[in-house]
Amino acid sequence: PKQDPPVLDPATSDCHQLAPSYVADLTCREFWDASKFDWAKQLSDSYEDIKEEFVRVTADMDGLTKKNNNIWAGALTEDAAGYGEGWKTLVMVNRGMWDPVNANLFPKTAKAVHESGVPAAEVFFASMQPGSDIKLHSDFTNFVLTSHLALVIPENGNNKCRLTIGDETRQWIEGEVMVFDTSIMHSAINESDQVRYILMFRVWHPDLTDVEREALQFIYDVLEYPELISEEAGTRWMAEERLKMARSLPELEEKANSNNNKSDFAFEGRGKKGGKNKKNKKNKKKGGGHRGFGA
Repeated sequence: PKQDPPVLDPATSDCHQLAPSYVADLTCREFWDASKFDWAKQLSDSYEDIKEEFVRVTADMDGLTKKNNNIWAGALTEDAAGYGEGWKTLVMVNRGMWDPVNANLFPKTAKAVHESGVPAAEVFFASMQPGSDIKLHSDFTNFVLTSHLALVIPENGNNKCRLTIGDETRQWIEGEVMVFDTSIMHSAINESDQVRYILMFRVWHPDLTDVEREALQFIYDVLEYPELISEEAGTRWMAEERLKMARSLPELEEKANSNNNKSDFAFEGRGKKGGKNKKNKKNKKKGGGHRGFGA
């Protein structure tokens, strides 16, 4: 690949790409300049609204888990084991298809994501527990980039929560958007005593042609709706209609701000290191974590 910067000493560098799901001739770069993407600026401008909604809605975790089992799920595949038990997700979009329940739990966020025009195939909130790390690993896919909008960063600006892509390390800063290539070996750490929260995106690589992007999306559409390649025209048509509905932004009922906002919010895992949280057994049912492009 066109790697920028190039690996100068393979024996000591972690800037190696591991991408079994691979499209040739795509730029391979640790961190991309987020200011070059209009959608990144729009998401950053929406930060205050997204964070306010996130803190408010997740303050009532008991009520939240009763509404959907798609709450704070761990990784679904052994390939994702490097993320560890401290990393969990709350899915908004998976493989280009909206989760209608979660979109209505976070309508401001859903609207901001939709209106930003971000070319995202996946969108999800991600939490990282205090005192935890994510081991060096690859996401195995070079045709999507990863982006984070930092929402709640403990000791913001004090370098306690860091992300390393290849040989470059940066800290999350609340309200800022980062864009990077997770087909390169990468790791993360939360050295604080509180949970770190981000809004995460898998976005189509900007070097893809329209044809390549459509072909890749069709592969994942067929995984969700095998009837798309049925020999029966009527069956294909039904699958196409279902797919259109799944891709469309669900009808949203934007909720008024609650008077029960708390500055010491109580969402998943929030609090001091070592604190115990009750687990809802219903969350072990199917659903939850995104399957992702490496799956």
